[in-house]
Amino acid sequence: MKINPHNLLQHELIGLRINVEESSNSTLRGFGGTVIDETRNMLVIENEQKNEKKIPKAGNVFIFKLNGGVQVRVKGDRLVSRPEDRIKK
Repeated sequence: MKINPHNLLQHELIGLRINVEESSNSTLRGFGGTVIDETRNMLVIENEQKNEKKIPKAGNVFIFKLNGGVQVRVKGDRLVSRPEDRIKK
């Protein structure tokens, strides 16, 4: 199944381009890159300078960039669960 805005939460997030749109931590706002790992509560994002940051899913709002330039805004609270459980939903 091809990834689109309607089924993003049921797909693997690793490899997707992402930006942190809103965060209670001002240093995370605007941070972007590629998702390289995911746990129940965290996304690990690597930027173009090869810097990695662990960003909590809860309390943040992310912009995912899909193929064709489509951008999807997702509240991180909707992502909180183990990746394998989220994909099954």
